[in-house]
Amino acid sequence: MEILEKIISRINIDAPVKEVRKGVFWTAVVSRFCGLSSTMLKEYCTDETADASAPASFTEMTALEVARLSLSDDISKASLGLAAINSLLDIDESRIVEINAGDLLLKKGIGKNVSVIGHFPFSDALKKIAKHLWVIEKRQRPGDYPEDDAERYLPQSDIVAISSTTLINHTLPELLRLCPERSVKMLLGPTTPMSTVLFDHGVDIISGSRVIDDNVALKHISEGANFRQLKRTGAIKLITMIRTDEYLV
Repeated sequence: MEILEKIISRINIDAPVKEVRKGVFWTAVVSRFCGLSSTMLKEYCTDETADASAPASFTEMTALEVARLSLSDDISKASLGLAAINSLLDIDESRIVEINAGDLLLKKGIGKNVSVIGHFPFSDALKKIAKHLWVIEKRQRPGDYPEDDAERYLPQSDIVAISSTTLINHTLPELLRLCPERSVKMLLGPTTPMSTVLFDHGVDIISGSRVIDDNVALKHISEGANFRQLKRTGAIKLITMIRTDEYLV
């Protein structure tokens, strides 16, 4: 929670919430910008079990008010809160590097022990060049490792790539605690807040997204597009920031 609280505390501007879209895969909040996060829902949530205290319309709130929902134990609220954070953040253009985080991971992962929290498209390629690859996932596919194995494999890892959905379920601090200090730690995915606060908490590389065409992005989110489909529309740009230039070597 401390990471999210610090990110929110560094946001020195508020704005009305103009629009909220919750698609199958992605949630969008439009205030100053269009912010994204992964859509996450409470298990077994039905109309009868839905939170009756939730506002009838989030557009009656300010973006900072919605951003504070990121601190909720209800992951459906927390995912909305992350999108609101991303809708407010100013991105320091001088810190953006022109490199794909997946390509950087493949470059740095040669012959290394690598742990990946979550599924990413580069996992198959990474398996071919890493000394060991441990993909740790709640919903496991063949070859994946269960969440509890993070305690075993993260301390052995030279590189750790973590899905930014761990900010939604509030597991990121514990995962970072398990990483060796010498390891390279990456936070990846469109949910990632492009905030230098993450560098203060041990993350070395952050890779997220910027919506460059709100209307196109919102249309496809509403129609259930996944991120690959969304990216092909040209409405989204991947962006990466690094703590120091040494991680480019």
